[in-house]
Amino acid sequence: MPRSRRTGWRRLLCGVLLVAAAAGCGAQGSPPARGPSPKEPPRYAVDTGFTLPSSPTWKRARERGRLVVGTKEDQPGMAEMNPATRVYSGFDVEIARMLAASLGFDPERQVTYRAIASANRETALQNGQIDLYVGTYTINDGRRKLVGFAGPYYLAGQKLLVRADEKRITGPETMAGRKVCSAVGSTPLQNIQAKYPAVRAVAYDSYAICVDNLLNGQVDAVTTDDTILLGYASKVPDELKVVGRPFSEEPYGVGVPRPDRALSRALTDALAERQRNGDWKRAYDATLGLSGTPAPKPPPLDRSLAR
Repeated sequence: MPRSRRTGWRRLLCGVLLVAAAAGCGAQGSPPARGPSPKEPPRYAVDTGFTLPSSPTWKRARERGRLVVGTKEDQPGMAEMNPATRVYSGFDVEIARMLAASLGFDPERQVTYRAIASANRETALQNGQIDLYVGTYTINDGRRKLVGFAGPYYLAGQKLLVRADEKRITGPETMAGRKVCSAVGSTPLQNIQAKYPAVRAVAYDSYAICVDNLLNGQVDAVTTDDTILLGYASKVPDELKVVGRPFSEEPYGVGVPRPDRALSRALTDALAERQRNGDWKRAYDATLGLSGTPAPKPPPLDRSLAR
């Protein structure tokens, strides 16, 4: 990879992560000017008459006048923060915006986003740092013991991101002895460690750092959900590609404080309505749909999550 491209990508990552010292940033260059052109995000009708007094989380948010949503800041297509404007965008952000509108909050003026690392999601919900978490958050039995969920709102699958000139890696079964990177505390990291022990798994705080290490040749692949990997590949399509078939099912849910069953039910109802009225598809088309992949059918909602 030419130095100008490598340093350009590193500068882009540094701006997103805002951790120049940790990532070794500061090299000269300009961010890659490729990838899908952004679309104007959809507008969502706000339910101004909504009320949910049985939910302590909703009541606190209403009293402060804002809904606080945890998400990611470095996942193109899903949840990414523009370092210049500090504006969040992506499919997860659109899900958060439409749900906020259903709960009676104006998504343009009454939603605050906080970037929360994968390893800290449960703690952030438990201690009230955030009201909801919407950020490629896979529903599984272990997490359900710690937090509540609504959804799922999307069904993803784990794949591999490799350099564009990579010929030998076609799936995790072809990676024995080679390094694959994922995020600390993530389901994809756990999956690769449990199912493919011959692979040398390494972990960092974010997928952006993993991608940086992939481009620099320090790891051979990055693994996580296909939605995230496609977003990164769209940034530098001459340097990266997604390979293989999905080797997991990742049902994305909206994380809520575990005791707040009323909020979980309300969010599931809101997701059902936003699917029916076309908002879900409009959100997809404005974000992940820019990759050229048409919107899939949303997964069935699991109302047992609120019991």
